[in-house]
Amino acid sequence: MLCRTYIPACFGIAIFLGVGLGVGACLALPPEPRDKTVWNYDGGVMLRTNGSIPNGPCFRISGRVDAPPFFDNLKRVDTAEGTVFRRGSETLTQFPEQIFLTFVLFDHYDDTCPPRVQNAAGAPVYLTREMVSSLRLYVGWKRGVDLQPIVNVKPKYFSVDPVIPDAAARAHGLPEKLVWSYEFAVPSAGVPLTDSLVLILRTADGHIAARVAARL
Repeated sequence: MLCRTYIPACFGIAIFLGVGLGVGACLALPPEPRDKTVWNYDGGVMLRTNGSIPNGPCFRISGRVDAPPFFDNLKRVDTAEGTVFRRGSETLTQFPEQIFLTFVLFDHYDDTCPPRVQNAAGAPVYLTREMVSSLRLYVGWKRGVDLQPIVNVKPKYFSVDPVIPDAAARAHGLPEKLVWSYEFAVPSAGVPLTDSLVLILRTADGHIAARVAARL
């Protein structure tokens, strides 16, 4: 069963990605430049980044921006003359009235993370409910270098779920590891498709824990 609750209880919403030649050899010429590049956005715009809490654990954000059926068969075509967005024979320039930002947050470690923090007992530190609830979420539209906050972002869904069922974790002496799931409705009427949706997580003292942009 999906657990639904009011997001600000778990996130503060700041309103506001040489050829060798020999006998009989032919010179390999570079390919002709392509006259256009096409990007397909069926299923929405994916986003993913890694983040970390200072003196704490690392994590990953993975999600997408969607607005069914707006992104179905939507393509971006880049040519020497510029960029256009098409859906079939239709040319589009703006987002729909509303889009949906959906993402999950979970523990993740790779070579980009600082050395793993350990607790007093020598065990690795993982994300806790308290750590995540202390983060503040900022959502804005980016145009060039200008970043404007988005007002009236509405929480639609939230859940915190164990990676391993609680009973199994306790039986094997494993630490609690969780995954946080979120969905927000973001007003987007009149926003050009060339703008990027930016998601920023900040700690209580203003440090940027993670930043990622969904761009077409």
